[in-house]
Amino acid sequence: MIRIAIVEDEESYISVLKEYLERYKEESGEQIEVTVYHDGDEIAAFYRAQFDIILMDIEMKFIDGMTAAEEIRKVDSSVSIIFITNAPQYAIRGYEVGALDYILKPVSYFTFSQKLGRAVGKLKKRSRKWITVPVKGGVMRMELSDVYYIESEGHNLIYHAKEGSVVSSGTMKSVETAMEGMDFSRINKCYLVNLEHIDGVQDKYAIVHGERLLISRPRTKQFMQELTRYWGERS
Repeated sequence: MIRIAIVEDEESYISVLKEYLERYKEESGEQIEVTVYHDGDEIAAFYRAQFDIILMDIEMKFIDGMTAAEEIRKVDSSVSIIFITNAPQYAIRGYEVGALDYILKPVSYFTFSQKLGRAVGKLKKRSRKWITVPVKGGVMRMELSDVYYIESEGHNLIYHAKEGSVVSSGTMKSVETAMEGMDFSRINKCYLVNLEHIDGVQDKYAIVHGERLLISRPRTKQFMQELTRYWGERS
C-alpha cells in the first residue's frame, strides 16, 4: 500500500489530483491510500511520518507548502515531496527541503503520471530488510527500518524501535559489525543509530526520532560524513 497525502486548498485541484491518482492506480495496479489536507498547518501540526508521498501546493492561506515541508522534514527525512505550484520560481526553492520534484499548474495527467511514477520507483528501491534479534527464550524478527537506534547497557543491547524497546544479549562491537553497510552509524560507545531516522544534528546531539543522543567528539567527523552521504543519496 502506497500512502499519499494531497495538501491543496483549492477544491478544483483536489478533485483533479484524486481523479489522476485513481487513473494511475488503474493503469499501474498499485494499491494507493489517499488522505486530503486543505492547508499546510493541517498536515504539519501532527505529522508522524505516516506517508510515502506528499503532493503539496506551495501557495496556501495559513501555512504555505514550503513552511509545512520544513516542519515535516524535522520528523521525516525519507518521504517524497512533490510540489504543485503556479510559480516555477517558488518550486526551485523546494530542493532546499529535499523535494523530489515539482509540477506546474495547470497539471496534465501525462506530467503527473511521470512525476508520480518516479516517486513510486524511488519508494520501491527502499527494499525491506530484516534482522533476527536473540531475546530471552528465543528470537525476534524485526524490520530494519523500524529500528531507531541500538543502545548498549551493561551486557545487554536495547533495540529502540517503532513497536517499542526490545532487550537482547550481545556486544555493541558485534552488532556494529553485523549492521555494516545497512546505514547505521556509531555516535558513541553506547549508541548505534539508524541514519534513516536522524531528524537533525544540534549542538553535540543527534536528534533520532525526537530523542537527543550525545555524539562523542572522536566519532563526530565520521558520523557527519556518513550522515551527509546518506542524505545526499536520498535527495
